[in-house]
Amino acid sequence: MLQCESEPAYLLHQRPYRDSSLLLEVLTRSHGRQGIIARGARAARSRWRGLLQPFQPLLIGWRARADLGTLTQAEPNGRMLSMQRQPLFSAFYLNELLLRLLPRGDVEIACFEDYVQALQAVADDSLEEGLRIFEKRLLQNLGYGLQLDCDVETGEAIQPLGWYRYIPEHGPIRVSSKAATVTMFRGETLLALYNEHLDDARVLSEAKQLLRENLRIYLGDRPLKTHEVLRAMQRDA
Repeated sequence: MLQCESEPAYLLHQRPYRDSSLLLEVLTRSHGRQGIIARGARAARSRWRGLLQPFQPLLIGWRARADLGTLTQAEPNGRMLSMQRQPLFSAFYLNELLLRLLPRGDVEIACFEDYVQALQAVADDSLEEGLRIFEKRLLQNLGYGLQLDCDVETGEAIQPLGWYRYIPEHGPIRVSSKAATVTMFRGETLLALYNEHLDDARVLSEAKQLLRENLRIYLGDRPLKTHEVLRAMQRDA
């Protein structure tokens, strides 16, 4: 039996479970993503009512014999971040990425601190930079890290003024000139993403495109719900 107490955690998702309980998907510091049942959490007098919210830092305890655990402790571990509209949707995007890509119970994958930093960046108006760094680190933590500092064909260091074609699951290959029919990335962008210094609007735009192309391989054909909702809101605005 796995039994944990006072483990830092964030709620990624919840849904009703049986009559009055909730099935929680949580990200924990030491035990990765966990599926945990909060028994009676939807009851009017539940001790956890109102506490189990996304982006609220928590200390939780649970016990588990198999895939699903049972919640035994939940208390605040700091203040909930205040976010609205774009920052809030971006934070939910982080949650959806973890739900789609992070296996339950894989304690070898260290994502907790990266998630905390990304949430803070989103809340502090460093939204695009925070998202790109999180995406890059998530791919690396999952074993799909991007090659960003050298040409995979020649082994030569990336040149800031050069143009590169990036082949997913392989890496960058320098081209003699920017071709109109193929997506190319400047060496400056690859190096900025490698060093996580994304303070230029053009670099951020290219880095977003590069990361989305690589994430799509592992996310599959099913679209992200957060992207669909945000596009719908932008159309109606």
